[in-house]
Amino acid sequence: MKKSKTVDAIEKLAPRCESEEKKDLKDLLTKIGDKWSILLIVLLSRAPEKKARFSELLALVDGISQRMLTTTLRSLERDGYVKREVFPVVPPRVEYSLSALGASLLLPLEHLVEWTLANRSAIHESRAAYDGRTVSGIEIV
Repeated sequence: MKKSKTVDAIEKLAPRCESEEKKDLKDLLTKIGDKWSILLIVLLSRAPEKKARFSELLALVDGISQRMLTTTLRSLERDGYVKREVFPVVPPRVEYSLSALGASLLLPLEHLVEWTLANRSAIHESRAAYDGRTVSGIEIV
């Protein structure tokens, strides 16, 4: 069976990992590489008292649907990055916060942000050079 490009790339990055470790690495990279997870983790880290209600997150995240926010928060909770606390009041109140595991992801994310800021000019130059030699995605030789 042919290996996927993702598995091949992970094997190059982590050649000594066992196959189960590679699966975990792929799962993590897929999770933090999705459209909303990192944004929600950062927002929760900056929320007042490090907690936020669903409606607050929905208002803060431009372009996310209620369903996608629910799905993403459930996934982050399932993986242990986010804690969900339900208060027994009427109307129901639910608050989300980062778990210790989620908070431990902030430092690597800071490094990624720093790298992005340090290299953004080079990335923009590369994109402009590439776009200058293509028309509608077709490379002009």
